[in-house]
Amino acid sequence: MRIFFFQCTLIILFSSNNFFLNPDSNCFSQNNAGDSTFFSSQIHEIQINFSQPNYWDSLVANKLLDLMMAATVTINGVVFDSCGVQFKGNSSYNAPGNKKPFKINFNEYKSGQKFDGLKTINLNNSMKDPTLMREKIFYDFMHRNGFTSPRATYAKLYLNGQYWGLYTLVEQVSKTFLENRFFNDAGNLFKGDPQGTLQWLGQADSSYYKKYELKTNEDSNYWGDLKNLIDKINNTLSAQFYDSLEKVINTTSVINGWAANIVFSNLDSYQGSGHNYYLYHNTATGKFEWIVWDCNETFGNFTLGMTLTQMENLSIFYVPSPANIRPLTIKMNQNSNYKNMYVSTLCQIIENEFTGSKLFPYIDSLYTRIKPDVYADTKKPYSNQDFENNINSAVLNNIPGLKSFINNRRSSIVNQLAANGCFVGEKEFEEVDNKIMVYPNPFKTSTSISFPETFIKDEKIIKVSIYNLMGQEIYRQFCKENKLRVSVKDIPSGIYLLKAGGQTARISIVD
Repeated sequence: MRIFFFQCTLIILFSSNNFFLNPDSNCFSQNNAGDSTFFSSQIHEIQINFSQPNYWDSLVANKLLDLMMAATVTINGVVFDSCGVQFKGNSSYNAPGNKKPFKINFNEYKSGQKFDGLKTINLNNSMKDPTLMREKIFYDFMHRNGFTSPRATYAKLYLNGQYWGLYTLVEQVSKTFLENRFFNDAGNLFKGDPQGTLQWLGQADSSYYKKYELKTNEDSNYWGDLKNLIDKINNTLSAQFYDSLEKVINTTSVINGWAANIVFSNLDSYQGSGHNYYLYHNTATGKFEWIVWDCNETFGNFTLGMTLTQMENLSIFYVPSPANIRPLTIKMNQNSNYKNMYVSTLCQIIENEFTGSKLFPYIDSLYTRIKPDVYADTKKPYSNQDFENNINSAVLNNIPGLKSFINNRRSSIVNQLAANGCFVGEKEFEEVDNKIMVYPNPFKTSTSISFPETFIKDEKIIKVSIYNLMGQEIYRQFCKENKLRVSVKDIPSGIYLLKAGGQTARISIVD
């Protein structure tokens, strides 16, 4: 893959310790809350038992009031008394049928009670996904690449002893989530719902109350940090935009979410409908972090009126009309630094991750894993034949097939990237400001770095460091010559930042 641009990146070094990125998680320590649940290949069994004979009517009534009902929850044979249970969701809840999505809070009526270190879990019903795989595939992709999002797995749900179907068990974005991902949960967590378009609405806090939800520190009810971010996005002059934005948000997290949503044509997101994300103000760094959320309509399943062909050929620079309703995407795309970073991220994804050779075997393994429970699920809104067919091809005229979508979408993006300086498949070298060359890139266990002789004379001794996308230095070496061989056999696959002599480049390590 030949890339003809260079992007300087500000690195925040949290620690010089050699933490390594788990390819299935963007956490840096072991035994975090939820690890046993989400890293297991087991399909979990969840039994919810209500004491009320008319519990369904009560659940419906409580949905309008946003109240929970007490229930006993048993997970894989372990009993949790006095849990809070309620229906969740909007379109997923209002879909026809009784296979509704649920939220379970283990701490609601019994202080300190947790399941695998988690206070809350979500059971999503895959209401527009005959394969029941879209959400799982997307979240696994996010974690495999170190992009910030919840984790997902599968669970069989029983209500008062009756099998209610196969659900996607999704991690809650909560203080536990924040502590696991950022080692900090003290800041404000905002949810970009129902209309978190990041448009400037003025100085009054109340102007934002109906557009966003404050999920932590509710008693303080401080909105100044969010308003400051939105102000910087909308009201900064173009010449100062990059420097200004870098001070208030981790732009790498924004670009990662942006790229993932576009690759998977996930338009029920900021890139389309203008919601379904979280912003966390990390008090340890002073910057906001972007967290992707609610990804059940990936693979082009939320169309905004477009055809299947249009979704498969969606522009990599897509913004809904009118463009000013998505100021963050527009302003970043107009800035050459961010545009180059974004295209570079797309290049890495298309080269190494969004391929049939990578995803088809995984889809096949999920199919084998969940098929018996899908067939036994009589409450799902699609037939068993729809489940079978939608893995390879479109069903019901407008629900894209997983594999056909991957092939067609990838082909479209490859062509679009070629027009922007990235030629997927031509793995030669990455040139960094005419000073550093990395060959090959992507690479497996080792790569070569070369510097012009004049650069060596100027620097005398060159420090070469590799950082993960959380800013942690995981590799360090010094050289006095204009060539260096870097061995990375102990570093997991993923996207990293290589820094040498004041210059920085993205590198990709592959299996």
